[in-house]
Amino acid sequence: MDLKELTAFQTILQEGSFAKAAAKLNYAQSTITNQIQRLEKELGFQLFDRGWEAELTPAGQIYAAEVEQLVQHWHYASDQAKAILREETGTLRIGMLEMLARQIMPEALWRFREEKPQIACHFVIGNTDLVAGELRHKQLDFAICGEPPDLSGLRFEPLLEERIVFAAAKDHPLHQRGGGRLPFQELLPYPMVVGGPTCLYYLHLSRQLARFDSMPMLHSVSQISAIPGFAARSPFIGVVLASTPLPDGVLPFAVDWEEHKIPIGLLERRDTAYPSAARKRLIGIIKEVWFNEA
Repeated sequence: MDLKELTAFQTILQEGSFAKAAAKLNYAQSTITNQIQRLEKELGFQLFDRGWEAELTPAGQIYAAEVEQLVQHWHYASDQAKAILREETGTLRIGMLEMLARQIMPEALWRFREEKPQIACHFVIGNTDLVAGELRHKQLDFAICGEPPDLSGLRFEPLLEERIVFAAAKDHPLHQRGGGRLPFQELLPYPMVVGGPTCLYYLHLSRQLARFDSMPMLHSVSQISAIPGFAARSPFIGVVLASTPLPDGVLPFAVDWEEHKIPIGLLERRDTAYPSAARKRLIGIIKEVWFNEA
């Protein structure tokens, strides 16, 4: 059994026939047939009922469920062997929330480069919805973000929790009313600047606002890091995450409300059974830096 035979089998499953698989792989059909026959001989059972369409036998159906893992394992073993023979090179593609790119990644990348100087890192900065989509389309190796509402095909490992914070200019009327925690309803008469519907906290905030008869005017900004700039002008209230830097003159409110914690962590595809050693090491470094920051 070799990788070509497994690839031929996998391509037949994807294309639906021997002829289409041969065309996809740029082989003669007889080559595909011979590869499958060799694979069947080694396995000791028939994979396909012969005919115009590639119909799996019952044994072939069981084997087909395992072939993706076999191919991944083959590539993993091959990559590990190559890594032993030569210095690791290549590129890692990482999706990340903006606040993490600012706070965590400069230190993490510096440490990673000390260990893996020949591996380049390409960062895609965006909200959870964006990086989850890029991950599903195999444009990223992994992401550090929030937990998306739809986890189909993905795996999420929570690492830390974020808090939602309300902030405004220090001359805002609510800052002038004295100390203590503000009842949430006192924020409602003032316009709020919030992240877009795909931001981490939008769903939690929407649920809170739905409890009241009146709604504040909501202005949305796609990047949370830009919101404090709007909040610097009274009467706007900025709704951000606790890790978002606030400029001078913008202060958070202590608000009495059902505060929600938002998990942030590692997002990967479920079909990633054998991550490379370089990727595992970068993830490890990110966790180390993150917990030190926390």
